[in-house]
Amino acid sequence: MALYQGFNTIPDDWRIVKIRDLFNLYKGTTPSTKVPDYWNGDIPFVTPTDITTLSRSDQVFLERTSKYLTEKGMESKRLKLVPKNSLLVTTRATIGECAINKIEVTINQGIVALIPKEPNKVDVLFYYYLIQIMKPYLKSLAGGSTYKEISLKRLGEVSIPLPPLDEQRKIARILYTVDEAIAKTETIISRVEELRRALLDYLMTHGIGHREYKETEIGKIPKEWKVVKLHEVATIKHGKRPHIILERGGFPIFGAGGLAGYTDSYLVDDEFIIVVARVGAGSVGKVYLAKGKVWISDNALYIQCRKDLIYPPYLYYSLIKINLRKMAYRAAGGHAVITRNLLESLKIPLPSLDEQIKIAEILEMIDKLLKAETIHKEILIKLKNSLMNLLLVGKVRVKDSPID
Repeated sequence: MALYQGFNTIPDDWRIVKIRDLFNLYKGTTPSTKVPDYWNGDIPFVTPTDITTLSRSDQVFLERTSKYLTEKGMESKRLKLVPKNSLLVTTRATIGECAINKIEVTINQGIVALIPKEPNKVDVLFYYYLIQIMKPYLKSLAGGSTYKEISLKRLGEVSIPLPPLDEQRKIARILYTVDEAIAKTETIISRVEELRRALLDYLMTHGIGHREYKETEIGKIPKEWKVVKLHEVATIKHGKRPHIILERGGFPIFGAGGLAGYTDSYLVDDEFIIVVARVGAGSVGKVYLAKGKVWISDNALYIQCRKDLIYPPYLYYSLIKINLRKMAYRAAGGHAVITRNLLESLKIPLPSLDEQIKIAEILEMIDKLLKAETIHKEILIKLKNSLMNLLLVGKVRVKDSPID
């Protein structure tokens, strides 16, 4: 078996060993799901979904599972309990995702547990990160026609580096610190998104500083507000297919999926243009706020506001609150399309122009915070990937660094 390319030039004081030299490998299976007595007990049962869910949010440690076995279920397949602090690696269909279990677990047939033979020689967290950079290599070793799978034997034969234990720990500590920062940023993003949803719902139905409300065809709104149809305050038009799309053209192209490229010509020139995705299973009903000279493709509609009546960013947030996607699917029943007639007949709440601006400014501040945190997360992920490709193969050494 060829050596993973990244390990061709490891430091002289690192060794190359096989996975089976450092770990005992154990593969699980699944008790019959047709026997109720086997399930809903108190023994954690790990499936690949549990691991991929953690991976998507950059979480390392598995502390709970979605399924649990009874003693009967465990005995029916003679399953073993995988000890704490083992490395759980997905080996079927989804290959190379991993987690470290902080509780004793059982595992199914899509997972192999790497159980350290000598815990005082192996830092499991180091090998967690090592497996991550080896995912493409592990996938290349997988076989099978229905779905790809890497066998227990083949996985055990994979060659990996063995740095000194102290260096393993330092590398793992650095990478985990970045993972913690990513997780904290994700928590902030999640809370800001919740705040955005709550504010959007409140401001579009209660406004700012109102005490009296009235019932209308679109629900309860402040007494001073009006209800208007969209065509009364804005013009809706169809986009057109762009003539030329260039990587470095002068003007942005907005399509069903948002920014879709650049062109040398432009269709609309306005301070604000609201773009609505007209078609697309994953895009229909999405709303974007563009500025300046842009081309709107034939997959989208665009809205130009009467600025003496409605503030474009306010209308943008109003349309997000309405959820055009759900409306399009309800109207279509199958293949959803946003039509100009649907938008023109749409009823929206209309505060005074001054209050519209204040509402939009509050929501814009939340969006700026959300964007800043999202960019921060992207930077951290890039940093982590760079560090992994330097530290895990010994291109940058930390053996003499004062890292606790």
